[in-house]
Amino acid sequence: MSAPASSQPTAPARPGERSPAADLWALAKPEISFLVTLSAAAGFLLGTRGALAAFDLVVTLVGVLLCAGGAGALNHYLERHFDAQMKRTASRALPAGRVSPRLALGYGLGLVAAGAGLICPLVSPLAAGLALLTVALYLFVYTPLKRETSLNTLVGTVPGALPALGGWVAAGGALTAAGGWAIFAVLACWQMPHFLALAWMYRKDYDRGGYAMVSKNDPTGRRTAGQAVFFCALLLGTSALPYATGDAGWVYLAGALPLGGWFFVESLRFWRERTGYRARALLKGSIYYVPLLLALIAADWWIA
Repeated sequence: MSAPASSQPTAPARPGERSPAADLWALAKPEISFLVTLSAAAGFLLGTRGALAAFDLVVTLVGVLLCAGGAGALNHYLERHFDAQMKRTASRALPAGRVSPRLALGYGLGLVAAGAGLICPLVSPLAAGLALLTVALYLFVYTPLKRETSLNTLVGTVPGALPALGGWVAAGGALTAAGGWAIFAVLACWQMPHFLALAWMYRKDYDRGGYAMVSKNDPTGRRTAGQAVFFCALLLGTSALPYATGDAGWVYLAGALPLGGWFFVESLRFWRERTGYRARALLKGSIYYVPLLLALIAADWWIA
């Protein structure tokens, strides 16, 4: 149980301290939430036929952003005791005591409810259902598995890629259509090198927190880097699927293959030099990949 909140007024934040608003912003994991929202935008554009439904797009993206932020806050809530054991996360709002668990729980649930509550009546009940399924899989399957098996990263690709499929459905694409699953596959493959790089960079912290990451018992990094190379190669091939299904054109393909090739080269560099510097370079590459992929899909849609 958490300690009772103090009845004394909160003192103004001193220079260098985080404000309550900044803590709530950080609880929503804005960087991850932004990438999730971009993946939903990619799915929406890929699933668009004819004129762009701008209202549906905006509502979908706002709803996905809220759901992703809520899932992030709820993840912070569930992992607050483990975060306190790791240097990288000990200063976060919950383990540091700046935000109460009750507030974080209510905040996260409120964001998820608001996001799904927007998408369901205004765009698509099915897309809202996929958003809620994403949150449930992330919190109740992926999150506990992080302490049980190194396969957690692979399992986590499912909730990580579902927003792209949700975007496809929100645009009017059929759930069973190949195009939706094509963009799902691209985003699923993309996540592996992203999280493998993180696992290697923070392997000691993850060990302290009791997380069963791929980097555990991999002192040379050969296994971690080897998997990054494998999934980058798989991503390179998978990125051609939207073209193969007829849902993207030559503009997309002409950009997606070099983009995937560049990302693959970054993984090879990490495999040859298993250092923090190379892992960080791979991580940065993964962060650039999704916005660039979205730009290619948008350019292809615009020209077509």
